[in-house]
Amino acid sequence: MFIAKELRKKSIAEYLLYMWQIEDMIRAMGCSLPLIKKAYVSKFTDYTEDQKEEELDWFGNLVRMLNEEGKREQGHLDINIIVVKDMVDLHNRMLQSNKFPIYSAEYYKVLPFIVELRNRGDKDVNEIETCLDALYGIMMLRMQKKEITPETEHAITEISTFIGLLSDYYIKDEKEGLDFGEDE
Repeated sequence: MFIAKELRKKSIAEYLLYMWQIEDMIRAMGCSLPLIKKAYVSKFTDYTEDQKEEELDWFGNLVRMLNEEGKREQGHLDINIIVVKDMVDLHNRMLQSNKFPIYSAEYYKVLPFIVELRNRGDKDVNEIETCLDALYGIMMLRMQKKEITPETEHAITEISTFIGLLSDYYIKDEKEGLDFGEDE
């Protein structure tokens, strides 16, 4: 919870990737709160007992949501799906505006990679989620110490730059609003 809160403030993309990792971790632990407490929460030695209880309550809420939403085996929590939709909405608004030429240029630079990923995977997934899925997949491969080709590294670097830019705009839009030039 504390990590998620900090990530949410600084990078919406990092927050989402973290939340997806938490979803997977909860599933890997069989949605068992005692196991999550023992194998994960107890490892936070710099947390007070109250903070550990808060963290465990947060995990309890996530377990409940996974169960209630029928996502105990797979899928993302609705709270995370809404964030992705918000990112997609912002992405579309920025592309439609002439106020974000750097963002548009980054998008068109990464578009061939997105097209390739969508051709290999789920064509019904939007472009932003396709990028986030790619970043999450690479994160998992790195954790497993699996080899990543130079071509894939290049694509991921480009996707990461693009999603990082979108994430920065997302946070800026939340804090102070963005000028889309719609008043002209």
